[in-house]
Amino acid sequence: MSTAVTGVDVPGTGASTPASPPAARTRGLRKTYGSTVAVDHVDLDIPEGAVLGMLGPNGSGKTTTIRMLLGLVRPTAGEASLLGHPMPAGAAHALPHVGALVEGPGFHPFLSGRENLLRLGAAEPKLSGREIPRAVDAALERVGLAGAATRRYRGYSLGMKQRLGLAAALLVPRRMVVLDEPTNGLDPAGTREVRSIIAELHAAGVTVLVSSHLLAEVEATCTHVAVLHAGTVVAQGELAELLESGSPGLVVSTPDAAEAVEALRRNRIPSRLTPEGVRVDLTATTAPEVVSALVHAGVSVHEARRARTGLEDLFARLTQQESNGEVSR
Repeated sequence: MSTAVTGVDVPGTGASTPASPPAARTRGLRKTYGSTVAVDHVDLDIPEGAVLGMLGPNGSGKTTTIRMLLGLVRPTAGEASLLGHPMPAGAAHALPHVGALVEGPGFHPFLSGRENLLRLGAAEPKLSGREIPRAVDAALERVGLAGAATRRYRGYSLGMKQRLGLAAALLVPRRMVVLDEPTNGLDPAGTREVRSIIAELHAAGVTVLVSSHLLAEVEATCTHVAVLHAGTVVAQGELAELLESGSPGLVVSTPDAAEAVEALRRNRIPSRLTPEGVRVDLTATTAPEVVSALVHAGVSVHEARRARTGLEDLFARLTQQESNGEVSR
C-alpha cells in the first residue's frame, strides 16, 4: 500500500494490514485538552518483532500517543490495543509483558539505585521474591550501573537516571519495550550501549517502540518508522522502503566533478556537488541518459549508483509538506 506525497511515493503511509497481528495498533486515536488537540486521528501499526522509531518535532503528539497506548491516558476518541488487548481496559493483561520508560524515570531520591529497583521488583508479577535480587543485579549490570548501584538516586547524573529507568524497563524479559527518548542525557558511550541493548532485544524477537528526535539514532537502530506531525501520522512503514521512496537520484563518482555538473546543466539535468560525489536528480531523466551525457562531454565516470534518501531529508520533506497541506491522504 502506498500513498502519494508530493515528490515522494511513501509506502505504508496510513494504516496497513500486516500479515500477522501487530504488537500494538491504534485506530482514529484522538486526544484533546480543552481546545488543544494533542493527537488527531492517529492510525498506527507496530509489527510484532519490529523496532519502530516514532519521529516528530516537539509537540507532534509522540508522548501522548505512547501514554494512550500504555493506558496511562484515556483517549478522547478512537481505540488502542496492546499485545492483542484493548487499552486501557486490558492493561492488567498486557502491561506485565511490557517494559516502558516514558517521559523520564521517576524514583525515590533518598534510596539507592539498587534499592529503587528492589522496590519495583517486589511489585513485579513475573518475579518471585527469591528471584528479585538476581534480576535487579542483572539489570544494573546490563545498563552499566553496577558500580553505582549503592549510590543514592538524588546523586545520579541525568544520564545515570536514564540508565536506571532503562534497567527498570528490562527488569524481566518482555514481549515489548517502549522507550521514550532513551538516550536523553547520555554520553556517546552510553548512546552506543543503548543501541546495543535495542539490537539485543530485536534479535530476541522483542518488539521495541523508540520515540526520539535524534534521526541518526533512529536510522541506526530501527526497522520501521512512523513520522508524526501536528498530532497526525504523516508516514509509516519499513525504514528501508521509506528511504527508497524519496525523489529518484543518482550519485556519480568522477575525478572531474565540476566538469560533470557543468555538462549535466548544459543538458538541463539538475545536479550538485556533494561529499559523496555528483548527485543527479532523475525526476525528468534516466541513469543511462545521465551517463551518456557525461561520456559525450568527455567526463570520466568511475561509478554511478542509485542515491539513497537520508532520513533527515525524508523527515524534513514530510513535515514541511504536511505544514503546507500537500500530503495526499
